[in-house]
Amino acid sequence: MLMPKRVKFRRQQRGRLKGKALRGNKITNGSFGLVALEPAWITSNQIEAARIAMTRYVKRGGQVWIKIFPDKPITEKPAETRMGSGKGSPEYWVAVVKPGRVMFEMDGVTEEQAKEAMRLASNKLPIKCKFARKADLEISEEV
Repeated sequence: MLMPKRVKFRRQQRGRLKGKALRGNKITNGSFGLVALEPAWITSNQIEAARIAMTRYVKRGGQVWIKIFPDKPITEKPAETRMGSGKGSPEYWVAVVKPGRVMFEMDGVTEEQAKEAMRLASNKLPIKCKFARKADLEISEEV
């Protein structure tokens, strides 16, 4: 599971999920990418499940890059606990994803293989995603 080695503060405020991704919206390493179309918190378990789905399909051929990292702690209070008595303890970690963010990249496989692998990965994620080629994103940025 992905999580930071250490953090400055154990607990974090929730924040808001508004706007589009200004950073991480280009394919940098691979030739194909999986782009988020909705804002969401993606948990470390979901990232790992998507990674496994992709690598299984390409039978460990090609290369996969994970471009998001879960660095936000989400706290939960125990079940049947009365209100008050402070904030809960950190339970899991999430990556904050905004629309336009490239979450996964892939290279070393054919476009059909990459498309199917990304489709399987997107089924593991709680948001709508689209398959993108490196050339397509570069053209849309220039216009």
